[in-house]
Parts: sequence; C-alpha cells; structure tokens
Amino acid sequence: MLNQKLIPTSTKDNNYDPLPDGYDSPVTRRRSPSTKTILVAVCGVAMVGFLLATIACNGSSSSSSPPDLNAKRVNVVQDSISKSAKPATNNNNNNNNMSRGVSSGVSEKSNRKYLGTAASSSFPWNNSMLSWQRTAFHFQPEKNWMNDPNGPVFYKGWYHFFYQYNPNAAVWGDIVWGHAVSRDMIHWLHLPLAMVPDQWYDINGVWTGSATILPDGQLIMLYTGYTNESVQVQNLAYPADPSDPLLINWVKYSGNPVLVPPPGIAGNDFRDPTTAWYTSEGKWRIAIGSKINKTGISLLYDTEDFKTYELIEGILHGVAGTGMWECVDFYPVSTTTKNGLDTSINGPGIKHVMKASMDDDRHDYYALGTYDDKTATWVPDNPTIDVGIGIRYDYGLFYASKTFYDQNKKRRLLWSWVGESDSESADVKKGWASLQGLPRTVVLDQKTGTNLLQWPVEEVESLRLTSKKFDNVELKPGTVVPLDVGSATQLDIVAEFVLDKDALKRIGESNEEFSCSNSGGAAHRGAIGPFGLLVLADKSLTEQTPVYFYVIKGIDGKLKTFFCTDQTRSSAASDVNKIIYGNYVPVLEGEKLSLRILVDHSIVESFAQGGRTSITSRVYPTKAIYGAARVLLFNNATESSITSSLEIWQMNSAFIRPYSNDQKLFCRMMKKMRKTIFVEADS
Repeated sequence: MLNQKLIPTSTKDNNYDPLPDGYDSPVTRRRSPSTKTILVAVCGVAMVGFLLATIACNGSSSSSSPPDLNAKRVNVVQDSISKSAKPATNNNNNNNNMSRGVSSGVSEKSNRKYLGTAASSSFPWNNSMLSWQRTAFHFQPEKNWMNDPNGPVFYKGWYHFFYQYNPNAAVWGDIVWGHAVSRDMIHWLHLPLAMVPDQWYDINGVWTGSATILPDGQLIMLYTGYTNESVQVQNLAYPADPSDPLLINWVKYSGNPVLVPPPGIAGNDFRDPTTAWYTSEGKWRIAIGSKINKTGISLLYDTEDFKTYELIEGILHGVAGTGMWECVDFYPVSTTTKNGLDTSINGPGIKHVMKASMDDDRHDYYALGTYDDKTATWVPDNPTIDVGIGIRYDYGLFYASKTFYDQNKKRRLLWSWVGESDSESADVKKGWASLQGLPRTVVLDQKTGTNLLQWPVEEVESLRLTSKKFDNVELKPGTVVPLDVGSATQLDIVAEFVLDKDALKRIGESNEEFSCSNSGGAAHRGAIGPFGLLVLADKSLTEQTPVYFYVIKGIDGKLKTFFCTDQTRSSAASDVNKIIYGNYVPVLEGEKLSLRILVDHSIVESFAQGGRTSITSRVYPTKAIYGAARVLLFNNATESSITSSLEIWQMNSAFIRPYSNDQKLFCRMMKKMRKTIFVEADS
C-alpha cells in the first residue's frame, strides 16, 4: 500500500504550493444548433453544471471567493521562461515553419513537410475557411497548441482529461498541463491549468505522464519534467484535496525528481511513465520509454511508495532499429470477455498489449504477447509484427496515445493526439493547433486473436440527430451516387458492402502487389475496387476525400482486403499534406465489408470491420465546406458491382464550458441554465 504520508491533506509542508489559478478558461460552445437539438445535448452538460454549481455554490471550496488561478499560473509560465537557460519557444512571429521539439529530445512537433516554408508561399486562407476547420464534437481548447493526452482517469464521478498545452501560442513550446472534466467524455468543462513549469526539475516543460488509482482510492500522477539543465526526469504529483472531485489543485512532491536517467541512458531519452500495475511481490511497477543506440526499449521500475524506485535488471521489451520509444503503454486484455481490465490484472485468459509511439516516424504501434510477472518480461505472440514493425493503432494521423481503465463502465479507453497536417503559418493565423481523437474502447478481437478492436465510445451516439437510410444501393463499375443527407460536415456514417458473387467467380486470380499509400489512391482501378464513400466533396468533385476498400483476388483464389483514405484531392490548398493512408484489414469468411466514418469538419475518423483497422485524417477543403459539403457512394472497380446499405446521422455539436472565477456569476448562470432547460423541455 502507498505510504499514507505521501498524500498530505494540505500543502503547507511542501515546497510546491499549488498556484492559485486561472483566467477564464477560454473554451466556449463551438456552434449554435437549433433550440430543439440543443435540448438533446445540453441535458448532459446541465448535469455537469449542476454538480459544479452545487460544489461551488454550497461552499465546499476552501474559499468563497476563488482566486484567479489560471492568470497566476500563466504568469508563472512566463516567469519560468525568462528564468530558464533555454530560449523561449512561444510566440514565434516570423511565420516560418521551424523544427520544434527535437532539440529538447522529443518528437518533431512541426509538420515536417513544410519545415522552412515561408508564410508568403502558403495558401491564402480566409477567415471563413479557417473558422470552418474547427471541430464540433472533438475535444480541443479554444486557442493555442495542444498535443499529448496525459493521465486520463475516472475519479469521483468525473472523467478527467489532462493534456500538453501551450498557453501562449499555436505552436509547440512552454508546455503545461491543461485540464478538463466531463460526465460523458463528450461535453466538457474546462478547468484551470493543472500543473505549470515552476520548479527546477520541470522548468523547461511539464511533459507527459500517467495516473494511477490505488486500491484505497488514492490518486497519484507521475510525469516527465524537463529540467533547468535539459534533462528528462520523472516526478510525482497528487491532488491537494483528494475529496475534490474536480481535482483543481495539485501538489508536486517535495522530493522530486523521483527518477533520473540511469547509467547508459541519455538525458533526452528517458520519458513518459506509464500507469503503475501491482505485482505478485506486493510492489508497484511502471515502464518508461527509452532507447539504446537505435533499439527502442521500455525500462521497468518497482516501487512501494512511489517515492523510491528500484530499476529492474534488463528491460520489459525492446526492438532493434525502431529508435526512441515515447508514450509507452502496457495493459492487459481479456481473451474470453468483452470487458476492459484493470492494469494490474494478470493470469489465465489474459494477453498483454505493448504499445509505443515511435519518435522516428511518429506512429503508434502495438503488439500482443505474454507477460511474465516473475521475470518482468514480455514476449510478443508474433515477432514478425512486433512493436514498431507491425500493427498500428491507426494508419492516419494519430500519435502519443494513452489508455486508461474506466472502472465506471468496466472498459479500457484510448485517447490520442491528432495533430495538424497544414502549414504552421495557417495554424498561427487561425490561432489554434491540434485536437484529440474521439475516445475509443479497446478490446481483443477474439475472432482473429491477432489484433485489437477499436470503436468510438458509446456516448458519441448521444449526439446523433436525424438519420437517413439507404438500402441495397447498387453500384455498377465506374458509378458515383450522390446521397441526399443535407449538411455533410457533421456526420456519423455506418455502411455495409456486398460484392457481386457472380463477378467474383469470373474475375481471374492476380499477383498484384497493392499498398494504399503507393498505388494511386481512389483513382487506381482494379477488378474489385476501390469502392466506398466520398466525404467532404464539393459539387464538381474537385475536392473530395474517398474512404474505401480495395480487394484483390490472390493467386490462391482468396480475397485480400485493404482499407484506405485518399487525401490527394481533399483540398485545393497547396500547403496541406495530401497523403493516402491505409493498410490491410482482416475479413473473415462470411463477413460483410463494413465501415463507420465520423466526419467532424476538418477531421475524418474511419473504422473498418468493427475497428480492426482505423484511419484518422485531417482535411482542409476550401470549397467543400459549410453547405457545399456533400457525401457520395462510389465504385471505381472495373469488373465487380457492389451493393451497399447504409445509415447516415446528422451529428449535434458538443458543449464546452469555460471555467469561471466569479462564483456568484457562475451560480446565477447555472440556475438560469437549469430553469431554461426544463422550461423549454416541457414546452
């Protein structure tokens, strides 16, 4: 058990006094749907507001007049920058893309394709185009830069989400921990900054970390700090008031750092501690990402009190040639049930997932294997698809992901940073950069036994409004069929496709070598594909983003299926990435081809075969925006007809509430909102 002295009930004896906090956290409602549709979504937000109002208005806080916490914390960030030996990284006004993050020992945080691109050579984005890009139901702060998810946790009735955040600019730098809470991970209340760089051991950045809930309910947070001497170290923090369900104030342990790079590990190659799990020896164990030469590794440490640690001899796992492992994650999945598992579960009917974010290529890879608690080792089921050389969580823009066990609904949930793929100058102009993908459930695919299934959390479906069904739409080769669904910028699409069996018999076997990224995209025609949907398309189809299947009948007569997203014609702009994403997707005997696509302005998240393969794309159309955006079915195959059935929902906007430092005003707002909701709901 954790030493009871670790988590004090006051911060009096600590050298870190939780800084009084915040300017009005600047996140507001994204868009204004009709009153009728507002009522559907706002009830969940209302419950968030009511509890907060109860906490604030009934005086459970220590002060009846809360200080301006965020403002003081932002001031601390700025003061820290001026005192730091490193040059300031915020507010770069030269409007040129530059490398960000690499010199500090983390992955590149700029769009590599446009490093050094001057703003003068960028596309002439106007405010209308840039405003449209902002999402309606994905989590993001109102302004400035965001990257990795940190320490997601369910605590005392609230989902907490912390994240890497630059409070000063829309580019990476000056990193602090942003913080928001939700009842359903859809509607959010922003809170003051949780932690800022104000100690020598994190003065150059409060970096990525993980939460651990102990059996007695105590919560601890381990995070990487970047020191005044530019060394990555691990630090301990915990709630200043464990009874506060909103976890507004945090305490940094007076003995930080609790871990420094061990001998043989470079000072910039030691970061991102995992959630801890309990061992058979009665100790807590964590993994930390690192590398030795070009071999990516995960180090292991045991601890009894989270203050002193023992480095385990050897490593949990490593893969040659993969480079630095960031944001390591390690967790169990059941081979027999669909429920998620607490991180400490081990034994029969369990496989363990080893995941790492590859610093070299900025993709998240995972592998399934067997964990031996006694020897502290993990062995992959199939070494040919090991971490960094095999399966990815997502084949699009998806990085620095983090899972946590949701004890509320007995599921494992996955968050991920979804960056931008436009130019930095465009981000600076619009005033924000990056968002989070929709949280996903993660389970073992018990049909294949070789991969995970990822699926948007069920709460996403609460945003569904009206829908239209299209049954048995026949698509002959070379066909495009418009779908009349009205506005097409906020959609949830579920579709199935059936191949023409007679055509499959006629089609000859092929030894075609296909790759989504290198085979010409949706314009490349084969006997059985591509076929799927065109999303965010304009009337003339000069802008379109195809999400599609491509099927090959191999020389053994078996079908091999690929799932792809083609961005080559997604935008007329010249300063955006136009990559073709995708990979092979397993399709079992008797299964229909199925997909789900969630369109939310500039992000398209796609899932094939129940989540066996997923692709996240950022798209930046210049014409297919607002009312001009359309969705169409297409079949660009040369020989096989396709029959499709699908349902398309319009999606409501999520509600994001800013934090208010004015308690009286906040209480009046909550009471007024409650009265308005129920009066309108009854009418």
